[in-house]
Parts: sequence; structure tokens; C-alpha cells
Amino acid sequence: MQYLLLCCFDETQWAQLPDAQKGQIMQEYDEFIQSIVKSGHFRGGAQLHPTSMAITVRQQHGQRLLTDGPFAETKEQLGGYHLVECQNLDEALTLAGRIPTLRVGGAIEVRPVVQASER
Repeated sequence: MQYLLLCCFDETQWAQLPDAQKGQIMQEYDEFIQSIVKSGHFRGGAQLHPTSMAITVRQQHGQRLLTDGPFAETKEQLGGYHLVECQNLDEALTLAGRIPTLRVGGAIEVRPVVQASER
């Protein structure tokens, strides 16, 4: 089963971390990705640009409506994601627990992906 690990973090808190600490966390992220590629769990993933570069698209009265920024006012923003293949939810939660930003205030949302055969 595939799971999406949504990596959320308060962008203002990230910006306040010392560069050396951010560098260490990103190095640990690289090591984490290499380990899940090697173990066969990795299916895809990416880091996202900050929400200041986001545009939300909605439709109102049949017209496209564009709004700068994320879709909702939240304390934490989606900063990236990892698509992983796991035997079960426990295995996905174990992988999520290894993501480096957890120890500096990050949160990981773990969501099962609906497979085409389940539709």
C-alpha cells in the first residue's frame, strides 16, 4: 500500500533556525531519502518552495478565482512530501517518525493513497 507523508512546518520557525542547523537537517533528510530508496520504500517526493510562491485556484460563479498563498490560514505549511510503499500503516508511521524536522517542531501527516483498483 502507498502512503503520502506530508511534511509540515512553520515557515517562520524554519527561517529563525541557524543556517548550520538547517544544513544539518537537510543533510539528514538526504540520508533519510537514501535509506528509503535503498530499502525499497521510496516512490517519489519533493521539497516545495515557500507558501509565498503559492497560488490557490478556486471557482466562484463559474469564474476562476486566484488567491496568493496557501489554501488556508494555518500555523504549519506543507513543505514537502514523500510517497512511500509500505506493508501497512505501522510501517508508514515508523518511516514518518524518522523525518528530521520532527525534532524541531515539524509535523508529518500520514495518508493512505487510494489505488485505482479501490475507486
